[in-house]
Amino acid sequence: MFESDALFELAEEPADAVGFAEMAVLPLSDLMAADWAEALGTVEAELRSVLAFLAAEVTAGHTVLPSPSNVLRVFRQPLADVKVLIVGQDPYPTPGHAVGLSFAVGPRTRPIPRSLANIYRELESDVGIPPRVHGDLTAWAGQGVLLLNRVMSVRAGAAGSHRGKGWEPITTAAVTAVANRRTADGGTPPLVAVLWGKDAEGVRPLLGGAAVVSSAHPSPLSASRGFFGSRPFSAVNELLKQQGSAGVTWELPPVV
Repeated sequence: MFESDALFELAEEPADAVGFAEMAVLPLSDLMAADWAEALGTVEAELRSVLAFLAAEVTAGHTVLPSPSNVLRVFRQPLADVKVLIVGQDPYPTPGHAVGLSFAVGPRTRPIPRSLANIYRELESDVGIPPRVHGDLTAWAGQGVLLLNRVMSVRAGAAGSHRGKGWEPITTAAVTAVANRRTADGGTPPLVAVLWGKDAEGVRPLLGGAAVVSSAHPSPLSASRGFFGSRPFSAVNELLKQQGSAGVTWELPPVV
């Protein structure tokens, strides 16, 4: 699925071979799948700038989440494979939680964050899949579900602290790249965008004619105001079916 000589393999917590400062000068093709490197070439300067900012945060004594080896993890999934886009806000600020995929945590993190617990609750209500005790969503990512945070890093203990620091143009370019893909014959590949909450709704103008499933955010503050009962998982699979694509197997391994 990925180039065998990529700098980072798709692993939940790979060892940090390099830090943010080193990443800021490496070729994009060393940091992400080849088609993402091409698609994000238009914002290469912005990406290098934000990586330099993260290096400065570390130099100043702050802990940045996720780790260098996971901060661009979402782009190691080839752009060509994406068929579902789930947009998050920014990473969990609790040390040990952020793993570079929106809403996900590592397989050994207990308890799982409340937003993810609410996602599991709706998953069971919608399609009958019992909640898991772990929060590893790698199995979704492996099926073409792009778990993209609008802002891709955070200072530990300070939710939202890296908003306005340079990620937004990069993730705007990423969403645009997903929406603008074309098949070899000029057609549009299958795509369903899942927009939970106000921040995610902000990318809707970038999606063109892509199918959209939207509701309130699954956080404890808003889940009862439209997320519960929205049945997003069955809706996504039905929309994929209408586009001639297989649905996502939402059931995660019971243990990982």
